[in-house]
Amino acid sequence: MKKFFNKWTRKFHRWIAVPTVIIIPLAVISKFSGAGAEHLPPQLEQFQSILMLLLVISGSYLYLIPYLTKWKRNRSKKKQHIAEKYITSR
Repeated sequence: MKKFFNKWTRKFHRWIAVPTVIIIPLAVISKFSGAGAEHLPPQLEQFQSILMLLLVISGSYLYLIPYLTKWKRNRSKKKQHIAEKYITSR
């Protein structure tokens, strides 16, 4: 289940990055072009914020996956070591 979740988080992150990369530069260009589009529609600004929030959440998770895996592996090794030590001391 964990590998499935990791796989789909990566796919989700990639697919969310595409519209974000397209929308944010367009919004910045339209905001600073001075062609009368000084105010962007609030829906576009909200959509940008939602996309960025989703990217931050999924990106943070993807960044932490190796560290969480290493931490869990070390914790299980430590438990095994303690169990072996307990069994051999009896």
